[in-house]
Amino acid sequence: MSTEPGPFADGTAPGPDGRPRCPWALSTADYLAYHDDEWGRPVHGDSALYERLTLEAFQSGLSWLTILRKRAGFRRAFAGFDPVVVAGYDDDDTERLLADPDIVRNRAKIAAAVTNARAVVALREENGDGALDRLVWSHAPRVLEAPATLAEVPASTPESIALAKALKSRGFVFVGPTTAYATMQAAGLVDDHLVGCIARRPAARV
Repeated sequence: MSTEPGPFADGTAPGPDGRPRCPWALSTADYLAYHDDEWGRPVHGDSALYERLTLEAFQSGLSWLTILRKRAGFRRAFAGFDPVVVAGYDDDDTERLLADPDIVRNRAKIAAAVTNARAVVALREENGDGALDRLVWSHAPRVLEAPATLAEVPASTPESIALAKALKSRGFVFVGPTTAYATMQAAGLVDDHLVGCIARRPAARV
């Protein structure tokens, strides 16, 4: 995602309809749809949050556009991100996924996805359905300040550091503070749309 400011005074840029958006959203239709319809909007449910954690981990070192364009492949490969199913994946499944051109074929990241599915299952066994949802959302900041410029959007925060630590303590891997913060952005725990962006939610806290 580009960090270059847009031409409007508040750092936004005009979309295809002329309305202001975060400038990173305007390079492709894939980014535009994700920006307008998903990014920064609240996501709940263990499977949905497991998906966001998994995709953000796979994105590490790659363009987010690569992940978006392979998202359907990821969903198929990881059984709709059902953690119970993925927790049962074995070495044969790993080899199958390594041969799947519709996902990012990285052994360490595939292994992390399976490990994290097992961590979700263990968390549920201890704390019931929705345990991942409650854990993740317990780290949502109480006050959300609208970033005025892209330079004000952080890579990590005290809350993402705490979330990464909490997840790691429960057996999750590939969840450093930056990945945790990207997940918080993707799942709407924070709303980092610029203050002038049309996709910014009117309420500061959900």
